[in-house]
Amino acid sequence: MNCYGDITNYFPGGLFKYVRVVSLYDEQSFKHEFFLRIVQSFPFMEELLTVANQKPQNRKQPYESNIDSQNLSAIEYSFLSALIIINVHDDYIEEFLLDTKAYFQNNVYLKINYESLKRVTHNFIRDAARVNCTKTDKLYLSSEAERSNSFQEYFPSVKML
Repeated sequence: MNCYGDITNYFPGGLFKYVRVVSLYDEQSFKHEFFLRIVQSFPFMEELLTVANQKPQNRKQPYESNIDSQNLSAIEYSFLSALIIINVHDDYIEEFLLDTKAYFQNNVYLKINYESLKRVTHNFIRDAARVNCTKTDKLYLSSEAERSNSFQEYFPSVKML
């Protein structure tokens, strides 16, 4: 099995070494621990094709004040090369773009809504999102507006698709 689709919060875990493409969908909110379980279950995941969830994350706390040390560490997406986060609540964009929550090894193709990206990055000046955004080599914006100079600094080597 190469793909595993429409994973929900009820995903029991396990180890799937040969799955490279994953999609997530639920009507209940995802927590940071859920994404950690996904990475542990799919260690060689290359494409997180779709994350679809409009519900804000429950019990969202300021990241620094979280007591659980597992929540304090960024989740490493070692092989991730494509991420589609268009139809999601802003909390999930933060889950992937903030360097306190996620770490990308490789250049990533990112498909995202421009207005959502602008909000989460605080109009492209939020330092916590800059690291992962600079690792984006291909970018598709589902809706576009005039891009600021700060946008170019956030995505210095991106190829627009």
